[in-house]
Amino acid sequence: MPNLVRIVIQLPLNLKAQLDNLKQQGYTTSGFIRAMLEREFAKMEEKPVTPFPVGKRVNSRL
Repeated sequence: MPNLVRIVIQLPLNLKAQLDNLKQQGYTTSGFIRAMLEREFAKMEEKPVTPFPVGKRVNSRL
């Protein structure tokens, strides 16, 4: 595995509880998040996502 870097994120309590439940099933938090990120990035490579639609702004001020 390549060199790894550590990141710190803040989560709502309900997401933290879900990660804790996964630990009881034998998953590691970092392994779960790493696999989820790899899956999502692979999807993006297959079908690039535009985060914001380009066009007329709905709530633009005149």
